[in-house]
Amino acid sequence: MSNTAATDQEPAFIEVGKDARRIAVRARAGGSPGLFWLGGFNSDMQGTKALALDQWAAGHHRACVRFDYSGHGESGGAFVDGTIGRWLEESAAVFEQFCRGPQVVIGSSMGGWLALLLARELASRERSRASLAGLVLIAPAPDFTEALMWNGFSPEVRAEIMTKGVWQRPSQYGEPYPITRALIEEGRNHLLLGSAIDVGCPVRILQGAQDPDVPWQHAFALAHRLPADDVVLTVIRDGDHRLSRPQDIARMLAAVAEIGSSGEAS
Repeated sequence: MSNTAATDQEPAFIEVGKDARRIAVRARAGGSPGLFWLGGFNSDMQGTKALALDQWAAGHHRACVRFDYSGHGESGGAFVDGTIGRWLEESAAVFEQFCRGPQVVIGSSMGGWLALLLARELASRERSRASLAGLVLIAPAPDFTEALMWNGFSPEVRAEIMTKGVWQRPSQYGEPYPITRALIEEGRNHLLLGSAIDVGCPVRILQGAQDPDVPWQHAFALAHRLPADDVVLTVIRDGDHRLSRPQDIARMLAAVAEIGSSGEAS
């Protein structure tokens, strides 16, 4: 199946939040466990990994849901208004509306943080039409607004964020993007690495040792916060942050397939 075939599908739109943010969703019908994609900061559902998942799901007759956070891709809203809490609210709304039965949640970078937060939120609910079969986390970045951004910013950058409310951060992936005071301060409501994280399902972590954005030590810190049983951390020695090379995609799909088969057996 080609990338063209994967992108021919038109998105559905739902409204989330009191301000009715218009969220674009592509949901592929199929069997269980389904796949639920959570993309990274300033990325969208047309990225290499998201399309590879969709193609794999089509070839294996599995359900697959991917979407764009507000301010990303085909969804409405402005990126500068985004916070972890807003994007978590959207993630939970899409999961609740489009997913049925057990799901393998695949989170990349910021999506890894949101996947962990979603798992915690689902555990607190009495009933849900969908459940977690497992998590596949790719260069996961829990607490990145604090641990990987704020703590590493110079006094000058911190001062600009606090006084102007925003700083344009240079990016090796394209145009500079805004880091807002709201993103930093609201992110503190969702920090996870200070205590144990019980997600209640198998976890597979893929981490590049050459990642300039999320150091491998961050993935180790996360793994130590997860339960010891059924958590596998794979460090790819020559891997970067995106982990979008063919061999990286193959590792991601193998992890999805492994959790999927265990989910069907349970």
